[in-house]
Amino acid sequence: MLEDLTQKLESAFRKLRGYGKLNEKNIADSLKEIRRALLEADVNYKVVKDFIATVQEKAVGEDVLRSVTPGQMIVKIVHDELVRLLGNTTAQLKTAGIPPTIIMLCGLQGSGKTTFAAKLANHLRKSGRKPMLVAADVYRPAAVEQLKILGRGLNIPVYDEGAGDPVKIAFNAISASRNQFCDTIILDTAGRLHIDENMMDERARIKARVRPHEILFVADGMTGQDAVNTAKEFAEKLDFDGVVLTKMDGDARGGAALSIRSVTGKPIKFIGVGEKTEDVEIFHPDRIASRILGMGDVVSLVEKAQETIDKEKAEKLEKKLKKAEFDLEDFLDQLQQIKKMGSLESLLKMIPGVSKQLGNAQIDDRGLVRVEAIINSMTREERRNPRILNGSRRKRIASGSGTRVQDVNQLMNQFQQMKKMLKQFKGKGGRGIGRMPFGFA
Repeated sequence: MLEDLTQKLESAFRKLRGYGKLNEKNIADSLKEIRRALLEADVNYKVVKDFIATVQEKAVGEDVLRSVTPGQMIVKIVHDELVRLLGNTTAQLKTAGIPPTIIMLCGLQGSGKTTFAAKLANHLRKSGRKPMLVAADVYRPAAVEQLKILGRGLNIPVYDEGAGDPVKIAFNAISASRNQFCDTIILDTAGRLHIDENMMDERARIKARVRPHEILFVADGMTGQDAVNTAKEFAEKLDFDGVVLTKMDGDARGGAALSIRSVTGKPIKFIGVGEKTEDVEIFHPDRIASRILGMGDVVSLVEKAQETIDKEKAEKLEKKLKKAEFDLEDFLDQLQQIKKMGSLESLLKMIPGVSKQLGNAQIDDRGLVRVEAIINSMTREERRNPRILNGSRRKRIASGSGTRVQDVNQLMNQFQQMKKMLKQFKGKGGRGIGRMPFGFA
């Protein structure tokens, strides 16, 4: 997310840190680079102008100029201003005193409303809610069917009446949710390729009929200022409660995240960071600011681990690790749990300092897929006792996994190195063994 902006900001900060002493001139020169980087990321011009003016005012203060580490002080000022620009605090969804809580999604066609509806339902279910999806987009071809397929995949109920009246569908869904003991309903409303009066009128009628507790505007984060301008119009006509930015795993024109809160006055509540139903995150301004500045986001990484890692399996694994009984079945199980947390690139960039080291390097997740295919091509006996893997068995495994014998040999060499490392930990009394890379305990 915003990798290009991160690299350009880091370049400006590197120059600042390189100065033995800061003065108004070299600060102004560095801020010009920061200004250019923000504009190239498609951040709103007025937002950039105000942002740079505020940073400059604070950066030329005596506390900074006389500081032992003035470069670091300016990085902190930029970080704090980014947090302020993004909204300071994490905005929570409202909850109804008497269920169901009604959440209405709105936005243009193609912004990702239907997919986000499923992601939000999945997210809410993980936090103990029982959601129902409502197919109120009766105009886009296959929109209802798409939502039903997503619902089936997640085992979440979907209410639909086919090509009926969206206002009546939304209202009837309230009774249906109570009959199925659902405490939250998510209305997937129709969009258009552009704003028109009919669309806005229908949204207003749905709002008046069902009185949603939360209206979320869903915007395509890759459309930059177009998303900001559309959000501004929706805010004026519909007065929504919060923003969702989808497709933020891409880097093109991602500056919408830095503009939309300032322009609309509405908080960003969620961001979509991938295509899977798990790929949605609560928007934390401080964490996003840290990511943009290449400082990582360890808190979100830990939360992803806690959400995905099976505690019971982790405890069993820790016992095996302490006894150095780690086998390929354990390796495969841990690999699958890591995959659930997201792409390797996104996980690595949450670790402080790693983003700078990676630069423009692309992390290919296909390596994990290849390893998984190799282990899946083994018999249970081979996974539990890799020592029996002779030449003919390795040839069969390579053929079955669509890989080369060299790939199988490379995996086995890496696995043996890991086993040796585990024995060294065991010899030192097992201290720290529960925190091995694949342990997560």
